[in-house]
Amino acid sequence: MTVTTTRSAGSPGKNFQVDALEIKVHANQEELSQDAARTAQACVQEALAARGSAAVILATGNSQLQFLNEWSGLGGMDWSLVTLFHMDEYVGIAAEHPASFRRYMRERVERRVRPRVFHYLEGDAARPADECERYADLLRAQPIDLCCLGVGENGHLAFNEPGAADFKDNRLVDIVRLDDGSRTQQVGEGHFAALNDVPQYALTLTIPALCSAARLLCIAPEKRKARAVRDALRGPVSPACPASILRKQAHATLFLDADSSSLL
Repeated sequence: MTVTTTRSAGSPGKNFQVDALEIKVHANQEELSQDAARTAQACVQEALAARGSAAVILATGNSQLQFLNEWSGLGGMDWSLVTLFHMDEYVGIAAEHPASFRRYMRERVERRVRPRVFHYLEGDAARPADECERYADLLRAQPIDLCCLGVGENGHLAFNEPGAADFKDNRLVDIVRLDDGSRTQQVGEGHFAALNDVPQYALTLTIPALCSAARLLCIAPEKRKARAVRDALRGPVSPACPASILRKQAHATLFLDADSSSLL
C-alpha cells in the first residue's frame, strides 16, 4: 500500500492518496456533498460537451441523500440529455414498496431533474436472470461517463458483498445473496421494521460494471462508515472488503467527512 499526502491524511479539508485512489476529506457532510455534487456536474458537462449526451449510474442509501439533493438542485445542466441507471434492487420487491430503490430514485432524482430516461432494475421481474441480461444490454448500449457510489457499513459496493464480491466477474449484473450486515443496515436506516422483513436476495451491478465508468465518485460520509473506510484504505485489497478495490482505480475519488475518516 502506498500513501501520498498533500498535508495530513484523515484531517478535515485535506487530500491524500492511497495507491491509485484520490481521497478528499471534508469537515462535514454538507461540505462533502457540495464538493461531490460540483465534481459530478463537471464530469457530466464534459461528456455533454464532447458527445451531446451522457450516462450516469447512481447509488441509493441514506448516506447519498444530501449529495443527491445538492446535485439535483445545482441547475445549469440539461438533464434531458442524460441517461440514468441505478446499481441494485431487491429481488421480489414491488416498485412502490417504501424500501424499493426504484421508488427512492423516482422520488428523489427523476421527478426533480427529468432525465432523458431512468432505466430501472425490475426486482420483481418474473425471471430475475433475464432481468440481469436486459439491464446489462442497456448498460452496454452507451459508454458510462460517471458512477456515483457509496460504501456499505460492511464494506460492500452496491450489493457486492464481503467474501462474495468478484473483482473479475464477467457479468455486468448478477443475482446475489445479501450479507447479514447489509440486511441489518437496511433495518438500522429505517427501511424495514425487522431483519426478517429484508429480502435475502438482490440484483446488483458487479464490481467490473461499476468500475467500467469513465469516472468514479464514492460518497462515504457518517460515523457508521468509519470502520469500512478504514478497512478499505488500510487493509489488503481483497473481496473481504469490496470497497478496497477502489484503491486500484486511478479514475476514482473517495469523498469523506470528519466522521467517516475518524479511524484513519
